[in-house]
Formats: sequence, C-alpha cells, structure tokens
Amino acid sequence: MMLEQLAAIAAEAGALLKASKQTIAVVDGSTGGLISASLLAMPGASAFYLGGGVIYTLKGRRIVLGHAPGSLRGYTSAQEDYALAQARLIRERYGSDWGIAETGASGGSSHPLGVASGTSAIGVVGPGGVDASVRVTTESDDRLANMQAFTRAALELLRDTLAAHSGR
Repeated sequence: MMLEQLAAIAAEAGALLKASKQTIAVVDGSTGGLISASLLAMPGASAFYLGGGVIYTLKGRRIVLGHAPGSLRGYTSAQEDYALAQARLIRERYGSDWGIAETGASGGSSHPLGVASGTSAIGVVGPGGVDASVRVTTESDDRLANMQAFTRAALELLRDTLAAHSGR
C-alpha cells in the first residue's frame, strides 16, 4: 500500500473533521508516524490536525502524553484498552476534539514485551464519550507491510467513527 492510498482514506477523515470544525491529536506507535503523515498529506490539514507524536519507548510515552508516573501501569502493548487510554491522554494533552492512538509490534525484531509481530491495537476517542477500538493481526513479520496495514486500519476506524458520529 502506497502513501497515496493511505492519504486518500485520511482525506475522507480530514474532510469529516473539517466539515464539523473538529480537531484531532495522534499517537503513532509501531506505525512510526504514518497515521500523522497520511492526515497531513491533505491540503489544509492545519484546520483539524493539532499535533501528536511517535511513542516508541516508555520515556517517549511520558514526554508525549505527559501522564502521571504509574498511571498507565497494568496496560499491555497492542491491547485495545491501552490504545484507548493513550488516545484519551493525547486528546487531553492537545485539547482536541478527537484522539487516535496505535500500539503494536511491526516485526522484524523481538518486541520487548513479547508481543507477536503483526499485532496492533488502535483506539479512537471523541466528544460525548465516543470511543472505538480494533485489534489487528496480520500474522506476518514483514515490518513495512505491517506498518502500512496498521495505518490503514487506524485511518479506516477513524473515518468510520467520525462518519457514524457526524452531526452530533
């Protein structure tokens, strides 16, 4: 999957955000910034994209999310509840209407917590207590293909959640 294909899905989500005058903040994990890059490929993305970060270490997570020490203890990478918790935190951190987070293992090397390659969880949170999540498994060790598959799943979840809750 090419960035152009991901950007096309992101543009649908971006158009929904722009139409509703809402904003988003992003946590990329094993997607390595592809969720953000896809959203930012749309001209005029500054109308809805407030910012985000790539979280790849515990130190990075503390810096990007600004959470209290120990507040995420008990969560496990590549689980939907963890993705939703990160999406809530990034939404709060940026004061955005929506937050999206991806956490997983792209493959090509061992995950420090033993998460199987090709496993990801994505969470989307929004106004009025809206939340949606999905767990993706590719059963592949192909790092680049997994990064793209996880990004596609994230953008589709975002687009579909926005569409279901537009006009609220």
